[in-house]
Amino acid sequence: MHGTALTWVDNAGLTRVKAVPADKLAQAAATGVGMSPCFDVYLVDDSMTTSEYIGGPDGDLRLVPDLDRLTVLSAQPGWAWAPVDRHEQDGTPYAACQRGFARGMAARALAEHGIELRMGFETEWVAVRGPLPDAEAEPAYPTTGPAYGMARLVENADYLRDVLAALSAQGVEVLQIHPEYAAGQFEVSVAPSDPVGAADLAVLVRETVRAVSLRHGLTASFAPVVDPAGVGNGGHLHLSLWRDGRNLCAGGEGPFGMTRECEAFLGGVLRELPALLALGAPSPASYLRLRPSRWAGAFRCWGLENREAALRFVASRAASPGGANAELKCVDAAANPYLLVGGVLAAGLAGLAEAAAGRSARLPAPVSGDPALRGDQPGLPGSLTAALEQFERSEVLREALGGPLFDAVRAVRAGEIALFEGASEREIAAATRGRY
Repeated sequence: MHGTALTWVDNAGLTRVKAVPADKLAQAAATGVGMSPCFDVYLVDDSMTTSEYIGGPDGDLRLVPDLDRLTVLSAQPGWAWAPVDRHEQDGTPYAACQRGFARGMAARALAEHGIELRMGFETEWVAVRGPLPDAEAEPAYPTTGPAYGMARLVENADYLRDVLAALSAQGVEVLQIHPEYAAGQFEVSVAPSDPVGAADLAVLVRETVRAVSLRHGLTASFAPVVDPAGVGNGGHLHLSLWRDGRNLCAGGEGPFGMTRECEAFLGGVLRELPALLALGAPSPASYLRLRPSRWAGAFRCWGLENREAALRFVASRAASPGGANAELKCVDAAANPYLLVGGVLAAGLAGLAEAAAGRSARLPAPVSGDPALRGDQPGLPGSLTAALEQFERSEVLREALGGPLFDAVRAVRAGEIALFEGASEREIAAATRGRY
């Protein structure tokens, strides 16, 4: 091992890095590596905005690698990877550290309710031959076979084999890998972890896929859309609640076997979904994906195995009695995964707090079928502007994130709205598909 990549994810959803030689890793773990806080107000195009607490040339932070997550990278020989926690110069936690936010929310769930969350991301991407083209040109896809077709797997057998091999060598447990709907699109799902671990894995899996793709002459895009006329890339988040080895999503008296605590948690998430979109669908490009009748979850409703509902519930099955979970479908990989898991936890905890106080925390009736055809379900915000308005009104997320992080997120969302004002759908897609 010659070097270690130390990564964090900024509020625009981009993974940033500083690297150290192998013989400096122990020193980095002890004293951190310097980095400006201004990256918390960087936009997707690397321009910088500002916020009430963060912005400008002043200040410095320490990036402290989490050596428990240190991973030798199979597809990047000589390199290892570790996520970082960010601290002030005096060693105190940095108030706007997204990874620290996720950890804090997980700790609250355990301390206040004795509940541990298991979470896992689905990673979807589109592979194209060579570099991504500009807005006027069509990408060259490595697939010609049908959606989900075995022909696509055969066409890309060596590529997908190498993705599996790299993830396995890195200790990542893969549950599924397959061709997806759109041209050149694939998906990999990995085993659940704790909330921070799930976000770490989302970063590691994505960068592993990126590295393997380059070795095959391909460019992987995890952006919400590559072609705005087609189906986009989701970054679906699965979650389940556990206490003392018991899955609280099953074996209860609530809908489809949920315990009342599970129902209260999911009720809190469903209530906050319009505001949560500012964390989970954070780019103007996200709303080119989040459209009705595309299995993107464009409606604020939930249902049993309903892939058009924003919140899909998977009930316990005889073959997998511990497998009951909920899937958040309205989110994509432009999201900072640490912000997303922390925001979902904050919303769920608000639902649990209402239940503990004796207030109603029941879910509405489940929805079956396509909500777009029913015409009786509320839609989620259809633009980042509308989602940001909901985010700014959310007391739950404002309190959970704290002033510095909340305002930095708000500033970045407002900055990207202004950045793409007046741009066409093709221009937005072309400007963002090479950034994620």
